[in-house]
Amino acid sequence: MAERIDRQALDEAVAFTSELIRIDSVNLGNGDGTERKAAEYVAERLSDAGLEPRLLEKVKGRTNVVARIEGTDPSADALLVHGHLDVVPAEPADWAVHPFSGEIRDGVVWGRGAVDMKNTDAMVLATVRAWARAGVRPRRDIVLAFTADEEDTGQYGADFLAREHPGLFEGCTEGIGESGAYTFHAGDGLRLYPVAAGERGTAWMELTATGRAGHGSKINHANAVSRLAAAVHRIGEHVWPVRLSPTVRAALAELSRLNGLDVPDFDAPDFDVDALLGKLGPAARLVEATVRNSAAPTGLRAGYKINVIPGSATAYVDGRMLPGTEEEFTATMDELTGPDVEWAFYHRGPAVEAPVDSRTFAVLRESLEHFDPDAHVVPFCMTGGTDAKQFAPLGIAGYGFSPLKLPEDINYQAMFHGVDERVPVEALHFGVRVLDRALFNL
Repeated sequence: MAERIDRQALDEAVAFTSELIRIDSVNLGNGDGTERKAAEYVAERLSDAGLEPRLLEKVKGRTNVVARIEGTDPSADALLVHGHLDVVPAEPADWAVHPFSGEIRDGVVWGRGAVDMKNTDAMVLATVRAWARAGVRPRRDIVLAFTADEEDTGQYGADFLAREHPGLFEGCTEGIGESGAYTFHAGDGLRLYPVAAGERGTAWMELTATGRAGHGSKINHANAVSRLAAAVHRIGEHVWPVRLSPTVRAALAELSRLNGLDVPDFDAPDFDVDALLGKLGPAARLVEATVRNSAAPTGLRAGYKINVIPGSATAYVDGRMLPGTEEEFTATMDELTGPDVEWAFYHRGPAVEAPVDSRTFAVLRESLEHFDPDAHVVPFCMTGGTDAKQFAPLGIAGYGFSPLKLPEDINYQAMFHGVDERVPVEALHFGVRVLDRALFNL
């Protein structure tokens, strides 16, 4: 059989990453964004590989691309491979290299999307084009989805596709998406590769306090700003109880073993998760935000003049819920907001989990270990969310797998939505090889 990944594939992964970064697909939220040019770029390269991509839009400019690769085993379940085309904004003055230049300097590709996630889009394109050149097909059908609007609510992207075009994903039982399989340096030479097998649920909330409007010089015990501020303070200071999902338990068990610790009884009355995290060193960062629900105040809006007490005030809170905790979460928010503040979900997405004892997880693990024999693959739960939430109602179990072998001076997690986002060329080469092996063997 011909070699699937050739030199051209490695070069294309780099070139496609750079070229996609140069295409403006910034998502400002609230419907303000356009992915059309990026989608056309992707569709052209899929067409060159003999595929028949479809461009789909809920509204003009918010473009998604879907294509299916026919597998050799028609009885096998299909696999979804998805990545988003939009990126968050970037302020050029804050960057060492212009964030939309796609510049390749000293073996590193710079720009917004270098890790989130135009790099993975590029690696997928390079992989399937290499398969076409080599004349090989995967065992199972693979559905490729390049989506719009992941950086906001997904309503123009994966949510639209799942709701209005579910037939495109017929037969898909598992999905491979973003935010996993990157090198996490845990100290003393320990190289971890966290593969996501879960996500906390999204609970974006709008809080509204009402009161009596009046002059700022008068005593007012029905001050909407005061009522809202008190509720926001209670939310910000609240300590949520420990709730360990199966994915987090698996992560803590694996990290305990790698640190030479006995795996604790997580259900023991005296189990102290914070004490355990304190023994895990840098690796604790992979799980510390996912052992509890959370609610972070992120915005305030009230008033129009300094000497006028407004009749209402609004706050925004980014909440995250672990699997099975939504009822507890809503009851807690009712208590924390109190009788004078109303709240509602602005956007809600389910918590999702995929099995870590599956054949799929084993294949993902083996693919990383094959190209990095010193790799230690661990499951983890993402603190935030991806398009896996939108595809979950279709019965698709999602894994976060965007492989990159990174040096110690590249902090992958800090790159997400951060300044000076970049990815080494060698990391992209590693990622293409790993993706090829994983997707082909799945």
